[in-house]
Amino acid sequence: MSRRSASPTKNFILRIARDEWFKQVFEIKRYYPGVARRWERDGIIFLVKRTDRGDSMVGYGVIKRFIARDDLSEKERRECERTGWRGAIVFDELYKFEPPILIKETILGGLKAKGRCWHGYPVTLEQAKSILEDAKNLSTIKAI
Repeated sequence: MSRRSASPTKNFILRIARDEWFKQVFEIKRYYPGVARRWERDGIIFLVKRTDRGDSMVGYGVIKRFIARDDLSEKERRECERTGWRGAIVFDELYKFEPPILIKETILGGLKAKGRCWHGYPVTLEQAKSILEDAKNLSTIKAI
């Protein structure tokens, strides 16, 4: 009997809880996750934020690298320790959706996840492709 293991995804959703973090991500092209995942080069991270219409995808980024907390600068490391962040995702490419796309208007709309349940949610390659196709049809994609 052979055992096949499912290939782990390298695409995820990260939910941005604070406006200051939302601005920071697009200014410095970094995200400091508190959730443990295998952040791999070329993985796609969909950024979600609560809007007045509901949880919405505000953009996405392509991972350049992940820097573990212990390998960050002293200042960044202290901030990560204070907030419980595990390190920094550095984006190679970063895009903003204008207007944001409601999650319920994507392939993920039928799922029961809501609010902070989206934070760290794995996205299959097929789902990622579908979301990006929806973004082309529902929004303007602006490179940052």
